[in-house]
Parts: sequence; structure tokens; C-alpha cells
Amino acid sequence: MPTWDEVVEMAQQLPEVEVTTWYRTPALKVAGKGFARLRTEAEGGLVLMCGLDEKEALLATGDPAFYTTPHYDGHGSILVDLTKVDAGQLKELIEESWRQKAPTRLKRGEASHD
Repeated sequence: MPTWDEVVEMAQQLPEVEVTTWYRTPALKVAGKGFARLRTEAEGGLVLMCGLDEKEALLATGDPAFYTTPHYDGHGSILVDLTKVDAGQLKELIEESWRQKAPTRLKRGEASHD
């Protein structure tokens, strides 16, 4: 089961990741833009940015690691249950979320950080 600290470790493999807060909760940002947030709301979960098509595909799998709430309807983000998600898949989702918010200059240089 991945922890928030492990989420941070995965994200810090990417360029210019800042560990901060967002909506008064632990969060990760790139170039001042949030791409991951640990929710304290009742439903919990980790918010990650993604395209709407990817969100639909993740929800359609029926995997209980992925869910949403009405607040996030129509928004390009997915909620991830850290107690149920596969660590490898989580790493891919964190990278995709970072790409959604990172400026082009960082995405171009990303390959040199792998």
C-alpha cells in the first residue's frame, strides 16, 4: 500500500516538483501548478490530474482504486485510493498528472531525467 511519502518520492523523480499544500492539504506542484493533492474530505483519496478520456477509462475498469465524487464531475482529475492502488500504476498516473501541469520546457527536458 503506497503512502503519501512514497507518492512524494515517486513525484520527486520528475523535474521541479515542489512539496507544498493546496487547499490546506499536502500537495505536489510543478511550476506553481498543483498536480497531486491528498484529500482530507470524508471520501479521502489522492487527487491526480488526467484527461477526461483517461478518467472515464479508469472508472470503466471497475478497479476500486479509482473513483470520483460529484464535485469532480466533468473535471480532468481522478481520485485514487492509496490502500487499493498498484504502486506501478500509481507511478504512471503521477507522471501523467505532472505532464498535465508542467510547462513545455520541463516536458521537453523530462527525458534527460529518466
